[in-house]
Amino acid sequence: QVQLVESGGGSVQAGGSLRLSCAAFGYTYNTYYMGWFRQAPGKEREGVAAVDSGGGRTNYADSVKGRFTISHDNAKNTLYLQMNSLKPEDTAKYYCATAFRYRIPPPLRRQEYTYWGQGTQVTVSS
Repeated sequence: QVQLVESGGGSVQAGGSLRLSCAAFGYTYNTYYMGWFRQAPGKEREGVAAVDSGGGRTNYADSVKGRFTISHDNAKNTLYLQMNSLKPEDTAKYYCATAFRYRIPPPLRRQEYTYWGQGTQVTVSS
């Protein structure tokens, strides 16, 4: 049974940083991609960043390029999202997700993902 567990959310002031983690359990597939999504109240869930299972290919939403970095530790089966220069508009609940497929680049469309975590809240104050 695939399980994704996010952590690391919290409240920060604008300009601050947070690192989100997503521990993955219950699968041993070698080919997959993983992504981070976010959803603010009243808005659709949007893709933020994605990475392939090898960690060599990444994909970012324009709104976070240059500020966020996605990475994956294969040994720990953990996904990370380093978020710097945070803005109030980054406030949302952040979710990690995965799918056992291969895509180049790893996708940011939520329809491309099969398994989801429960999310962790990020709040950025001005």
